[in-house]
Amino acid sequence: MLGSRVRATKDSLTDNVTMSYFRITLTRSGIGMPKRTQGVLKALGLRHRMRTVFYPVTPEVAGQIMRVKELVEVQEVDKPLTRAELREERRPDPGFYLEKAAPR
Repeated sequence: MLGSRVRATKDSLTDNVTMSYFRITLTRSGIGMPKRTQGVLKALGLRHRMRTVFYPVTPEVAGQIMRVKELVEVQEVDKPLTRAELREERRPDPGFYLEKAAPR
């Protein structure tokens, strides 16, 4: 299963303008929420906490986000990141850098 999902719409494929994306991260669980709210989370592909997905900025996606706004964190970004890029972004600074290996 993909960690980040991008859904293309007919309009997004025909426009040559730079497109922005919603970066949606599930910060609170949907357990105990009404079935309709859980359905919106499922439709967005947010099944686990701290899962991040990317969607083009459209009124439909904005409406879905508004239904679960208390459970998610939303940012607007220029391009979607791959799963590897998301993982690298979360990686902390190692605290040191190896400039040259010592001869053995």
